[in-house]
Amino acid sequence: MTDDSPFERPEVELTPLERRRLRFRRIPIRIVLPNLVTLLALSMGLTAIRYAVEGKFEMAVLAVMAAAVLDGLDGRLARALKGATRFGAELDSLADFVDFGVAPALLLYFWALHEIKNLGWFAALAFAIACALRLARFNVMAEDPARPAWQSQFFVGMPSPAGAVTVLLPLYLHLSVFELPASKMLAPVYILYVLAIALLMASPIPHFSGKKLGRVPRDLMIPLLFGFGALLLLLATYPMEVLIVLSLAYLATIPISLRRYRALADAEKERTPAA
Repeated sequence: MTDDSPFERPEVELTPLERRRLRFRRIPIRIVLPNLVTLLALSMGLTAIRYAVEGKFEMAVLAVMAAAVLDGLDGRLARALKGATRFGAELDSLADFVDFGVAPALLLYFWALHEIKNLGWFAALAFAIACALRLARFNVMAEDPARPAWQSQFFVGMPSPAGAVTVLLPLYLHLSVFELPASKMLAPVYILYVLAIALLMASPIPHFSGKKLGRVPRDLMIPLLFGFGALLLLLATYPMEVLIVLSLAYLATIPISLRRYRALADAEKERTPAA
């Protein structure tokens, strides 16, 4: 393109004051707060790795759970405050990879997978890589305008927070009243389980998202609050046992979500006229 082309934009000279204003532009607090929550979740994930290295596996598990709770809060906080940004989305993905890909993999490796070193490390790597692929696919699909509206009710593949919670099921069993041992004899079973969860994360199997739940009916508000409070009390008293039940319950919903997804897909095909 030549210098006298009419399509070139003329360069605008900025004054020193304008340059300073561009450099030190004020950012609204509604944008800063969700990113602070994301950074706090990232700190919990890194803290879980520290506890795993020190052999404090119960503290490491609680740190991962705290990261999962904070991860659920930052997105909702950003939407409530209308502070969602591209920067926040990228930061959230990077934090999720550490919190729900790297941290659980290292926890399991330091706990029992190291009993079969090469194969155990392969399982840990496979889980972390599956988490990275899952997050990358989520970011791409979130920008797809041609995606049908009903598909927003589902995640494609197991979401990374759910993968992190469910993959630690053998560790919950070890830290609970069941006292499942971290022995070399059971290490192959743990490795197969980790690889199965990694496959669920990387696969296109649909999972309920829960983001499209409607408002709670007024007459169910009190029972719901009571149940939530009871769950918190049980979680504080028997954390590992409750996490076992929650993990198994979530895994049991996978066939239900798959059946529901297929029913909605078939209904859409019937509504779409043949070409």
